Amino acid sequence: MKRSPYAPRMAPAPPRMALTRMAPPWMALTRVALTLTLVALTLLLAFAGSAGAAAPDSALLSAVASPARSPGAVARDASRHPIEELTFFGLAPNMTVVELWPGGGYWTDILGPYLAAQGHYYVALPAPGNAEEDEGAARFRAKVAAEKDRLGTVHETILGAGHFDIAPPGSADLVLTFRNLHNWMEDGYAEQALAAAFKALKPGGIFGIEEHRGRNDQPQDPKAKTGYVRQDYTIALAKKAGFEYLAASEVNANPRDTKDWVDGVWTLPPTLSQGDKDRARYVAIGEADNFVLKFRKPK
Repeated sequence: MKRSPYAPRMAPAPPRMALTRMAPPWMALTRVALTLTLVALTLLLAFAGSAGAAAPDSALLSAVASPARSPGAVARDASRHPIEELTFFGLAPNMTVVELWPGGGYWTDILGPYLAAQGHYYVALPAPGNAEEDEGAARFRAKVAAEKDRLGTVHETILGAGHFDIAPPGSADLVLTFRNLHNWMEDGYAEQALAAAFKALKPGGIFGIEEHRGRNDQPQDPKAKTGYVRQDYTIALAKKAGFEYLAASEVNANPRDTKDWVDGVWTLPPTLSQGDKDRARYVAIGEADNFVLKFRKPK
């Protein structure tokens, strides 16, 4: 109620002492639970709104939402879409999964905890002999050893020239590789790598591959020196290995990527090979345009 300017003035009340109240511990836990629930609901609604898209299971949502994942990895989720991609591949917690060349462990942080209780998880590291790859493999091993309780049992094998036994033959439900095909093309054993995936899979098993998408108006460099690989070229390679092509996902498409960069795909994030030169421009473009393809070993 608005006070009349003619009303008698009241003496001001003495100031109250501020009281600091400590939130009980259960309140903080409740907030975390509510946040994770909202994330899960948002993702479920997004999948429900996509025609033909399978809904992710709660264990996968929990693995991606884990506070144990590094801030750097979480920041890349917006570009890599781990829930959508793994759901597209048909991941299930009781599967035997083989990941080829896990790099810094972005996917291991998700697949390890997800498969720890019911499944089996193999990682095929690069064959020794390349200094940069050897350093990366050493860092990966150190990471797995330091987080063994969280990541579970990680079975290590090798994929490289002369090393193609990535898992026991016919044992895997799912073989995955993310942005590695161009490396195998450069080293001259892409066909053998895909043949190794075919050999490791059970009949009816799935091979999932993500790669930097090359331009259709240019011939494919067999060495993929720019890091880009044409989608039709990849499909042909997989069919040659014996796979049936099932589907493609555009979840990691990026129309801003013109694929004509001074240092190929490494010009863009996350590598940003040009340092501070035009950095803001490349950051605004984002990570490369990537295709996601799903194949099956015939039953």
